[in-house]
Amino acid sequence: MSHSRRISTIVGVAALLLTATACSGLGRSTVGMLSFRGHDSPIELSYSNTLVRGCHKIGIPKGATHVENNTLVDIVLYRTEDCGKVDRADGTYVATTLSNVTAPDSLSWRSFRVIH
Repeated sequence: MSHSRRISTIVGVAALLLTATACSGLGRSTVGMLSFRGHDSPIELSYSNTLVRGCHKIGIPKGATHVENNTLVDIVLYRTEDCGKVDRADGTYVATTLSNVTAPDSLSWRSFRVIH
């Protein structure tokens, strides 16, 4: 292999690595809708294009008791506003294109995190 060919190969690989690294830092978002509803409430709150990073507060005053995940990613629901644990319990996992409802005597969901 000639010297110039090796340099071209190295430059090409370096450019590919830089491109991949730069794309991973972009503000990626979900594709589809997340829908939340409170207990026996006719009002539904929907989120689309939610960032995949960080904790997201559910904007229903008393929290959500029903969720529909019509996105291409999975989510985890939490009973606290900061995606923290309550009584050492982890969040509730809701896979893509599924829904979930809280038990009547349990706390409502206050926040969620996207699994990516």
